[in-house]
Order: sequence, then C-alpha cells, then structure tokens
Amino acid sequence: MSEEMDSMLDMYLYENGQLLQQLEMTTLEKKDADSFDEGDINEFFRIMHTIKGSSGIMMFDDIMKLAHKLEDVFFYIRESKPDNVPHLELVDKIFEVADFFREEFENIKDGGEPTKDSSALIKDIDKFLSKIKKEIVSEDKVLPKQEEDEEPTQFYIGAAGGDGAKYYYVMAYYRNDIQMCNIHAYALVNSLKENVDEMYYSPSDIITNEESADVILEQGFKILIKAHLELEEVKTILGGFDIEGVDVSECGKEDFEAGFDVPAPIIGSDVIDLGEADEAKTEDKKDEKKEDVTPGDYVIEKKSAGKKATLAKSKKAKASGTSFISVNVNKIDQLMDLIGEIVIAESTVLQNPDLNIEGLNLTNFHKSAAQLTKFTSEMQDVIMSMRMMPLTNTFQKMNRIVFDTSRKVGKNIEFKMIGETTEVDKNIIEHISDPLMHMIRNSIDHGIEEKEERKAAGKPEKGLITLEAKNEAGKVIISVSDDGGGMNPEKLFAKAKKNGIVPREKSIRDYTNKEIYQFITAPGFSTNEEVTELSGRGVGMDVVVKNLQTIGGMLEIDSEYGKGSCMMLKIPLTLAIISGILLEVGKQKFVIETNSVKEFINVRQSSVVKEPDGGEYLNVRGQHYMVVRLSEKYHIDSSVNDIDEGIMILTEYESRRMCIFVDKLLGGQEIVVKPIPDYIKKVDGLSGCTQLGDGSIALILDIATLAG
Repeated sequence: MSEEMDSMLDMYLYENGQLLQQLEMTTLEKKDADSFDEGDINEFFRIMHTIKGSSGIMMFDDIMKLAHKLEDVFFYIRESKPDNVPHLELVDKIFEVADFFREEFENIKDGGEPTKDSSALIKDIDKFLSKIKKEIVSEDKVLPKQEEDEEPTQFYIGAAGGDGAKYYYVMAYYRNDIQMCNIHAYALVNSLKENVDEMYYSPSDIITNEESADVILEQGFKILIKAHLELEEVKTILGGFDIEGVDVSECGKEDFEAGFDVPAPIIGSDVIDLGEADEAKTEDKKDEKKEDVTPGDYVIEKKSAGKKATLAKSKKAKASGTSFISVNVNKIDQLMDLIGEIVIAESTVLQNPDLNIEGLNLTNFHKSAAQLTKFTSEMQDVIMSMRMMPLTNTFQKMNRIVFDTSRKVGKNIEFKMIGETTEVDKNIIEHISDPLMHMIRNSIDHGIEEKEERKAAGKPEKGLITLEAKNEAGKVIISVSDDGGGMNPEKLFAKAKKNGIVPREKSIRDYTNKEIYQFITAPGFSTNEEVTELSGRGVGMDVVVKNLQTIGGMLEIDSEYGKGSCMMLKIPLTLAIISGILLEVGKQKFVIETNSVKEFINVRQSSVVKEPDGGEYLNVRGQHYMVVRLSEKYHIDSSVNDIDEGIMILTEYESRRMCIFVDKLLGGQEIVVKPIPDYIKKVDGLSGCTQLGDGSIALILDIATLAG
C-alpha cells in the first residue's frame, strides 16, 4: 500500500474511532432514559452518515452498508417522530453496530482487511426498522421517502442526461485546520454523484495525490455539474459537509463543456456560508444590502460584469493556524526514552570525578549546570504532560460493561463514575483496562445480591457500583466499590484451606480480614461452585494482580459482610522518571521514591527494641515501627552495624510505616526507571533499577514489598 493510502487509512481509523466513541458515550448517557431526544438522533444520523461516506471511499463495503442501514433508522425516527420506539432495543442495536465497527477497525489497524459479514446484522436492523414503520403507520403518520444510495466508486464521470438539465459551477472552500481535505472533497463528490447526470471536478487526482489537499486549501475545490436540479436543491445537498463556504453559479452548456480552462461563469451566482445558512434563509433582501458588517460575518459582494462572486470575510475572522496536531504515539515514546537518556547524561556530566580536582574554579560551570538542569526538568515536565491522558475513555468502557453484564445476569444496577478526568500515563491506561473490567464484573456477579436478597436486607432494588479515581502522593488510586453483600471471611478461609492456599496448621485467627480477602486473587480461586460465562474459573482476580505487577501497582481489598466491598488499585502516576533519594549500603547504591519518605532520623541504640526472634522496632515519639536493615536483607557487606553510626529512614505506604536502616544518604535526583531484566529472579523489595551518572547501577526499593 502506498504512503498516501496509509495516511488516508490512518485518518479514516482516527476520525471514525472518535465518532464511534462519541456514539457510545451519548448512548450510555441516555440508556436509562425513556428515549433519545431530537439532538441525539441528529447526532447519531450525522455520525452514521460520515462513517458511511468515508467507508465507501475506502471500499469497506460491509461497514458502509451497515452504517447506511442504521442511518435509515435514525432518518425515519427524525422525520416521522414516532412516540413508541422501543428504547432499550434501539440501544442494543446501536451497541451491536458499534461492536461490529470496532472489531473491523481493529482488523484494519493490524494490517488486515475487514472480514466480517454484516448481512445478518443488517437483516436484524431491517426487522427493527419495519417495526418502527408499522408504529408510524398505526399513528396515521406518513412515512418519509427514503433515498436509495449507490455504492461509491473511486472515480466518477456520469453519463450525459436528457433534455431540461441545468449546469452549475461550484467552488467549495475548506477551513485551514481541516486535515486531508482531499478526502473530504471526495466525500462531497460521492454525495453529488447520486443526484447529478454528469460531473467534473478539479483537482481530479484527489485520491491518488496527497498534495491535492494543499491545492484545495489554497485555491478551493472546483466542480462542474449537469443535473435536473434547481439551485436551491444543489445548495441543500452541499449543506451536509464540513465546508466553510461554497460559491454556486448557474452556467450555460458552453461554459460546462469548456471545463476549468476558462473563468467561472456568473449567471445566477450565489454564495453560501454553510455556518450561517439557516440564518440567511430568514433574512430579507434589504438586510443583505446593509453596508455595516459585523466582524466575523460572511457577506456576498456585489458583482460587476465579467467577475465571479467571491466569498468575503473580514480580516478578524481569518482562520487561525492549527491548534492541535495528531502525533503517532510511538514518537512520543521515543521522545520519552530520549529525555530519559538526557537525564542520565546530565548526571554523568555533573557527577564527573574530574570535577573534584582541588583548586579548580567551577563557578561558571555550576551556573551553566543549574541552567541546564532547569531546562532539562522543564522539558521532562512537558513531555510527561504529553503522555498524560484522562481516564474518561476507560471509565466509559466500564459503563458499557456494566450495562451489558447487568442485563446478562438480570440485575438492576446503577453505575456511578467519579474523577474520570484524572490523568495518568498512557502506558498505565493500557494496563488497567483488563483489571477494571474483571473488578466490575466481579462486583456485579458476586457483590450485588439478587433482587429478593436486597429486599430482605432492606436495601434498594437497584444496586450501586461506584468507580472512582483520584491522585494521592504521586500515585493514582482507582477504586471499585459496591453496596452488595460483602465477603464472608469464614467462608473465604474455608475455601482457601480446601484449595490448599492456606497451610493446614494455620487457623483463621492467624490472619487478618484484609489478608483473607486477598485469597480471592490466588490463581484458580473462585467462590462460585458452577462455571458460568462470567465466573467460576478462578482467573479474573488473578489477571488483575498480574497486570498491576507489571506497572508497579497493587490491589487492596476491603469488605464489610452484608454491606458491600471495595477494591482499590494503587498505581504510580508515571512509569518513566521519578524523583528519588540515593542511598548507600556498603558498596551498593539504592534509590527510594521521595513520596515514600516521611522523615530522616538519627537515633541511638537505646531507642531500638529487639525481640527474641531477632526483629527490631524503633521507638519514635511513643510509636514503634519495624526496622529493616538492607545490609541483612540483601546480604551486603557493610562496616556500619551500630544504629548510631548510620541513618534511619521512616517510610510510609498505605498508612503503614516502617524504618529502613542504611549507611548514608547521597542526595536526591531525578531517576530514570528501568525494569529489572527478565533473566534475573524477582526479588522482594525491588521494583526496578537505574543508571547513575558514574555509570553504576542503583536498585529502586519497593516499599510495598520490602518488609516481605
């Protein structure tokens, strides 16, 4: 496939993906309503019309036909306004079509071709459409005439029509921020093709030549039409496309046959600003002749003989430059890797041992280094912000899952979203979609009780599931909570012991409730005795934990029997660069995330309490905290053994505090996080590594698992 076609395909997938997302979002918002309002139907019609047109251009016939069929549904609803459209059934049809499109888009994105057959779904929608038509007839309403669409072909010059045809010269103008307007121009050609006898357009290579887009932006898109249409009918057809303005001129046969080599004819010329077309229809001719023009208004300039009509606009209304551009995410990832290497290179320069020569005047060097550090930090912040994305789309997907799953299990559920605009790193978003899906399904299937049980417990018939996100101490916390039956610790413990998860000699008194709740994340563990479509295989919560481990996150579970449960994901805000504190134990260097540190303490041996089993606890202002000696945990030779010779770091993770004993602190710096290679066995307490300025490797401490 040529580069031009690849570019067209990328734009097709991007634009239609956005439309599909908009379609689902609106549908989910109104799924519990009695019906869609007029604005929704118009929006759905426009979305289907756009997907149909662009799919026709790309020769994706099944997508085009299915979009056309659903467009017919919205057309009849919009024109006939029936009172009794089965709302939930229409919602189902929209979601079925959206799922079909999404699967096909994924096939195309992976380099394949659309492979699904839409005929069965089209037939199903046809039945639904027939039902609506019968309701319209029963209400004594007249069915609107349906226009038949022809399948668009790549290029078109129609056959000559009979007598009575009229000729028109059209100039279409596109906004400067329209991307690939040659594709938009071809969509316009396809729409006209269905209504005209003969047509020519310039540039004529709008599909095969990507540079034709620049020509259209600069000079406009020219079309010559021969059709049995009145001027107003031509203007109506042109009004349904993303055009800033259009100049329509009725011309003679000689002008039509002369083509684009002669100046445009002026007979019956008219100019339309499509953004204000509706207002123009209601204005009097007297108003059109007013000399005073409000800034930003389009006006029709008076024509003199031999001059064509032009689209005039005040200077203030001139289109501004593009505010946003689409960038391949791989380029953003490469940029992030490069800034990481720059941070490492900066550390290498600033920590160069050659700078330690006595008597060397480094005043100017330090000034320049400070400036470099400032710019590097700002560049890092900008690039990080480019990678940050809101959780809105992910939360909307969960809304859809709640809708589908609740209908499968026959439970009435209200879904509440809080903090969906919270932003996290793009790579993290890709890893949390599956965990959230399993957690939502778990809450629906296991958490929310059946209607009779809820009634007996004095609860509302409609169960509540809340999905919430928030930022806290450099982490993103996403929770899924429900007002269901909660978890029974005794039942969970018995099941875990039966499955061999708990040693036989252990009793329920040896575990806290939170530790017992964690049993549901063990591979193969399930409280359902029978395997269903949604549960019983014991793989759902296991997937949650595995996905979280890959991004340095963790799952915390809490529940109150009879009142509900809450599952909380705690994940880092970003995976790339963190602010850390460099520590040293013996000859080994470690890094601890700055957000995890509460206090640095110089203590005396008398403040340490030692238990018979060897465990140590530090007394800090009347509170005792467990002490972890990194030299002992990782078997590192260190000359610092006495408490008063080293330094104690008080850390906090999820309201749990402990002290880490190290030889000394080396300072704080920005750390580029690198994963520990796969061939090295997973070690508790370590989450990654980083390269320091002198080329050595420092290990990044994971406070969550360090005590383990």
